[in-house]
Amino acid sequence: MLDRTLAPPVQPLARVALPAAEVLNLPSGVRLHVLPNVAQPVVRLQAVFKAGKLAEPTPGLASLTARMLLEGTTTRTARQIADEVAFYGASLECDSGFDRSTLTLYCLTRHLPTLLPLVLDVLTNPAFPTAELQQLKTRTIQNVRVERQKTSYLATERFNELLFGDDTAYGRPFDEAAYQSLTVEQARDFHRAAYSLANAELFLCGDVAAERDLVAQAFGTDALAGAALPAPNVVLPEALAAAPDRVAVPGSLQASIRMGQSWPAPTHPDTHRLKLLVNVLGGYFGSRLMRNIREDKGLTYGIYASVAPREYGTSLVIGTDVKGESADFAVSEIELELRRLQEEPIPAEELETVKSYLLGKFANELSTVFEQCDKYKNLVFLGLPADYYTQFVQQTEAADAETLQALAQQYLSAENMQVVVAGPANA
Repeated sequence: MLDRTLAPPVQPLARVALPAAEVLNLPSGVRLHVLPNVAQPVVRLQAVFKAGKLAEPTPGLASLTARMLLEGTTTRTARQIADEVAFYGASLECDSGFDRSTLTLYCLTRHLPTLLPLVLDVLTNPAFPTAELQQLKTRTIQNVRVERQKTSYLATERFNELLFGDDTAYGRPFDEAAYQSLTVEQARDFHRAAYSLANAELFLCGDVAAERDLVAQAFGTDALAGAALPAPNVVLPEALAAAPDRVAVPGSLQASIRMGQSWPAPTHPDTHRLKLLVNVLGGYFGSRLMRNIREDKGLTYGIYASVAPREYGTSLVIGTDVKGESADFAVSEIELELRRLQEEPIPAEELETVKSYLLGKFANELSTVFEQCDKYKNLVFLGLPADYYTQFVQQTEAADAETLQALAQQYLSAENMQVVVAGPANA
């Protein structure tokens, strides 16, 4: 009979490897990455461009241009695009981030040939209708005004500004006046420069063995070729001297805390051990910060520590929301947990628990071909070696308490961290 008082045995994670992607260099300049998997008759097609905030000549232009792609083309209205996508039970979205912008199509494999002309039309023939552009600007500005009433938004915005500088894409806050002044002509010019297929990375994954040549033909024609964009000239500022910073939010009962610093890039030789260390600190529900700040002190519903990798600048962020009067105490308890990691080796049982959590989470994140493709995209865009994830498993399993303590002493000094508290002015 099963004894439910005993935890099931923990099995070591078998060596894992991402499925190899087939990479095709098409005449248009597109690189097509193909990861086939016939488990389900579904497909995901992503066109990724160097069209994020890093590439925009005017603040807000990258986001506006990406969102306008689905607002109509020279042959289809926004309603027609939406109706066609919905008719086939598909999903079509365009998102813009710091480094890149991505158009994503999900559909059943049998509908991909029908939907490919729509995807190409959206990418190559956007109309940028004036009325829709004005409506989009109005909605975006209203949404940001609502967000800026939240302490969490204000704390994150100020933290990035201090860490990366307010004149860089990573640290620049939303500028309502600049966004309002954007024009149709600017969006068209940015699209013409940044959305050339010569700058695209195309990722096709799922049940796509028979559709690979169709996609290659659709996106590979010489007529779609254009000039490749040069690499952005990104110069991040020197780290500012860490000092507490407050954002006053009159009338707020809550305070949001953001602490952190610039962090080694994923290519750094210590990256996998540092990931393990950050998870001990605040990367899962049983972490040091959760046990102290939530379970023991009862100051918050949740607190986290995570690493945010970007192509030109990585950061460590610790974040939580507490009552306004508890903010300073919460910061002092976070600093206490940082010192503990520097002064005391992590107990063996705790270390094994975090290792098992990290490796189990990683295995779960490879359960679908879409998730496998997301991991593969990290290799492509962050310049990581092909054995990056194999090394992650091996180095996580081999990490010891003494090494992690030394890394904590090198990287987790509270004195080096930016601290931002957004909340009541008198807190």
